[in-house]
Order: sequence, then structure tokens, then C-alpha cells
Amino acid sequence: MSSRLVAAVVVASALPDLDVVAFRFGIPYAAQLGHRGFSHSLAFAALVALLGAGCHRLLRSGRMATFAFLFAATASHGVLDAFTNGGLGVAFFWPFSPTRYFAPIRMIQVALLTAARLLSPRGFVVLASELLWVWLPCAGLGAERRPSLGTHDLEEAALLAERWPSRAPSTCPVQTRTATRARHAIAGGGASAKRLFTAHAD
Repeated sequence: MSSRLVAAVVVASALPDLDVVAFRFGIPYAAQLGHRGFSHSLAFAALVALLGAGCHRLLRSGRMATFAFLFAATASHGVLDAFTNGGLGVAFFWPFSPTRYFAPIRMIQVALLTAARLLSPRGFVVLASELLWVWLPCAGLGAERRPSLGTHDLEEAALLAERWPSRAPSTCPVQTRTATRARHAIAGGGASAKRLFTAHAD
């Protein structure tokens, strides 16, 4: 993947949240043009991907690869929002249906919409939640390329998982199990990131 396509993917993943400007114009949250409305839909993701695919030479990538990466990046924003524990659901099927959806399990702390609130104690909880439930599992998916986590990484993961229940509004047994796995891995001298962060079902 070219560096230009990587940059485009990063921008595309954040693009849906530009709908927060709707609040400035008095558009209600629950409206189709409101937050988590049309810009979080699969149709919007396809539109972004089509526009990007038209510029595939500029992005130094194949047309289909550009479409696939940009669609996945844009659509993933709405998918992750569906796993949050606040706000309204996501209008995945706009314009065919205005119905908003949440995932059956909602373990990610809902993000704050202003920079000032993001830097508050509550903002710390949000950032820690995204680290625990999004970025660390993604790191686990790349474990084949990076076979093991260092002891320092495991200690940080364990500390985060142990402190989580005391700071968040609710607790989750998965967090306790994650901390336990990390501590056991430290004692054993290392562990696979994939094993540590993707085996939540047991």
C-alpha cells in the first residue's frame, strides 16, 4: 500500500464525524443529516470509495484496491460507533431506511464531541476504552508479523485492564480476564498478542 493511500485511508476513517457540523446549523441528532446519520451509512462509504477509486493513480494504487481500502476504512467508523455505549445508533442503510442500529454488545465508551471534554477525566476513560477494545485487538491481528509482545507492553496492558473498572461507569468481566492473561504472560516471559487480546469468548 502506498503512503498516499495510507493517508487517504486515515482521512476516510475519520470523515464520517464531519457530520458534527450539523449541530452548528440546528440539525437534530436524530435527523437523517444529523450525527451518525447519512455520513455513517454504507452508501456514504461507497461514495467515498468511488471518488477515491477515481483518483487511484494519484494515490498510486490499483482502482479496485483503492475502492476496497477506502470503503472498509469509511464503513469501519460506523461499525465501531455501533459498539459504543451512548448516543444514538447508526443509520447503516440510509437512504433506504432511516433506522439506526446498535451492536448486541456495546463495550466501547462513547466518544466526546469537543476537544475540551476529550481532555477531561471522562475523556481519559474514552481514550483508554478505544485503546483496550480497538487498538490492542488490532495489534493482536498483526501478531503473525510481530510474534510477541515485550514485557513492558504486557505490563501496560495489564495495568490498563485492572484500573478500568474503577474509572468506568460499569464493569466487564472480559477486562478482568485480559488483566489476568497479561499478568500470566509476564510471568511466563512473553505472550502472543493475538492470544492475549482475541480470546475473549472463554
